Amino acid sequence: MDQNVRYSIIIPVYNEEAVVEETYRRLTGVMKSLQEPYELLFINDGSKDHTAEIVEGVAKRDHSVKLLDFSRNFGHQIAITAGMDYARGEAIIIIDADLQDPPELIPDMIEKWKDGYEVVYAKRAKRKGETLFKKWTAAIFYRTLRSLTEVDIPIDTGDFRLMDRRVCEAMRSVREKNRFVRGLVSWVGFRQTAIEYERDERFAGETKYPLKKMLRFSMDGITSFSHKPLKLATYLGFLISFSSFIYLLVSVCQRLFTTNTVSGWTSLIACVLLLNGVILILLGILGEYVGRIYDETKGRPLYLLRNNPYAEVSARKEVSANARQ
Repeated sequence: MDQNVRYSIIIPVYNEEAVVEETYRRLTGVMKSLQEPYELLFINDGSKDHTAEIVEGVAKRDHSVKLLDFSRNFGHQIAITAGMDYARGEAIIIIDADLQDPPELIPDMIEKWKDGYEVVYAKRAKRKGETLFKKWTAAIFYRTLRSLTEVDIPIDTGDFRLMDRRVCEAMRSVREKNRFVRGLVSWVGFRQTAIEYERDERFAGETKYPLKKMLRFSMDGITSFSHKPLKLATYLGFLISFSSFIYLLVSVCQRLFTTNTVSGWTSLIACVLLLNGVILILLGILGEYVGRIYDETKGRPLYLLRNNPYAEVSARKEVSANARQ
């Protein structure tokens, strides 16, 4: 930890050229009002627009700004992880660049931190500018996740939160590939509390979590913290076997004692299709877990960087010291 940095703000960015200047302006205004040393750590997650160039320009005129530039798109959760790896502050704040989460809430988080809480997360009391479908699916996801896992993951919360240095160090020791950061923060424990707020509309640009990515993200959250879907195979197996046995008894009784038996293959085909569908679903669930095991065994790094701004800063300081000598 750098003793000259009190707060580290982690800002993942991906194709945010329309908003990144405004994000910098609002964050800088908030952090300067605290009158304590801070750093703004932007993580460029393989943007295809001019986001990286804009942040580089800002960093040249403001030394509190640093840019971690990924070699390609590794994902939002990995970008947050890289920020935690390089953050030097005593308190680390994660916030998205789209300004849906208001930077003006950071001083309230810091007050809670100074009161002794080691994690302060922002809980969404209201969502502005989001569709009914988005609100409905988010509510279902958080409540389903909470019911499936033994880890107490707060509902209606995102990644906008403050973490103490000790929590950040604990998070850095967890290097799993398919990451669900808000779940991991709950898993590591420590003293946690919430601050409620109204989530604003996106300032500019488009959402970086379309339906496909949201489904994948939901799967990461469920499979990372629950093995109950695997138990589904056992429960369904017993249920289908019992139902099949009852159906067999009914069919035998109909054949022996009545004349109501129906010729044809309709019922047989229906049962075969049903059982095959169930088997494929269960194989898909099993495949999700096996795929994650495979990812973990590869041993690849979580991300690769084009640059290391801290190494560059150290090199400049060393050159300056040699020049003075």
